[in-house]
Amino acid sequence: MSAAARPVRPDRETSLFRILVHTEIDIAAPPARCWEVLTDFAAYPQWNPMVKQASGELLAGKRLSLHYHPQGQKQRHFRPLLLTVESGRELRWQGQPGARFLVESEHSYVFTELSDGTTHLDHDMVFWGLLIPPFKGLIERTIREPFNEQNRALKLRAEVHQVRV
Repeated sequence: MSAAARPVRPDRETSLFRILVHTEIDIAAPPARCWEVLTDFAAYPQWNPMVKQASGELLAGKRLSLHYHPQGQKQRHFRPLLLTVESGRELRWQGQPGARFLVESEHSYVFTELSDGTTHLDHDMVFWGLLIPPFKGLIERTIREPFNEQNRALKLRAEVHQVRV
């Protein structure tokens, strides 16, 4: 999907105290199937290279329990607050990487159905706060490839494990 086709969201722009890590992928499966894979927390150990365990109730205002452990990085456990839960469309949460005003984050998965019934995934993370300027390079290096790996793994699972009628 071209950048021109996507609406510009001011909260996703990069500035001195804000960085956006944007990844995307097209998936040959409908958004409902992609959503099913993403929200099947019990299956994460089988396919997810970034989040090894996840649990929680998928309702805005609730917290998830996530064990983040991409290859080559230190394992972290965190409990993000769900902001948006729209089945087949968007999952968005506010993370807990640091202290308020110093480092905050928002992580989102947005599924867009393409004209052929397949899915375009925009997988983003926005960091903001006073400590962002000296850490922009580190954030970019440690986030982008694990996101791309997770996108590829989600794509594979959604495409290969579809129920055929």
